[in-house]
Amino acid sequence: MSDLELITIGRVSVDLYPEQSGVPLAKVRTFAKSLGGSPTNVAVAAARLGHRSAVITKVGDDGFGTYVREALAGFGVDTRFVGTDATLRTPVVFCELYPPDHFPLLFYREPKAPDLNITRDELDLDAIARVPILWTSGTALSDEPSRTATLAALEAARGRTIHDLDHRHHAWKDPSEARPAAMAALRHARVAVGNLDEVEMATGSRDPDLAAQRLLEMGPELAVVKQGPRGTLARSRTERVQVPAVEIEVVNGLGAGDAFGGALVHGLLLGWDLGRTLTFANAAGAIVASRLACADAMPVADEVDALLGRAARV
Repeated sequence: MSDLELITIGRVSVDLYPEQSGVPLAKVRTFAKSLGGSPTNVAVAAARLGHRSAVITKVGDDGFGTYVREALAGFGVDTRFVGTDATLRTPVVFCELYPPDHFPLLFYREPKAPDLNITRDELDLDAIARVPILWTSGTALSDEPSRTATLAALEAARGRTIHDLDHRHHAWKDPSEARPAAMAALRHARVAVGNLDEVEMATGSRDPDLAAQRLLEMGPELAVVKQGPRGTLARSRTERVQVPAVEIEVVNGLGAGDAFGGALVHGLLLGWDLGRTLTFANAAGAIVASRLACADAMPVADEVDALLGRAARV
């Protein structure tokens, strides 16, 4: 494969989605299998938009691990950095589409997920130093040796990182460690991304402007605050952009943020202005929210442009 444009690092899973919506998990009869895990989904989203991407992650020595590799390759994502843990199993996640925009997730990542066993010595730091964008995530900071590996990757990327705050409180044995770990990551990041819950974890504020300002003070050049139906706010030291959400009927909100992330990478790689980038990213997220799966639902650029065209005519 030619030189990569994006490397993501962190979580992977096999997601099992109910094929019956609007009922509790106990009443679901059948499930559909899909690739999942936020950094993995971002790599897929960017690949669907035409970029050469790879993910640094780890799976178990099992059939689901084989599925992860085959699914990634099918999406055009480079699998050279997907390792195998000899003892731990590939994680699975069940979601409940009840209701579709706010639902529980059941994570099967015990006693530990293989992706949290990524070590610094396993990283190709030369590849990370060359790639235009490294995408890191907060969940990868929740345990060792993944935390040390992720911080080493951030340092190697030398300010070309987008750090997704990606806060899952259940992943932390000691939740008080989440904010200091986020601050350590943000010192090396060019861009910080998070929803309102995540920016509150990192900054102590749910006010989008105040949270964005505090994120900038931690080191990034750009802070992006996702506000769901209220749209997206982004601030740099010289610019403030607020972009409305794209209205769409929600089927499954899981994965919309990862589609947003892949589209954010797309806009930055193409050198778009901030308003155009965020508008495109919001539309990409809306498309995935209107579909059942995550990775399998990531749109191509023509689909995003078509949605924006329809929205402009309304």
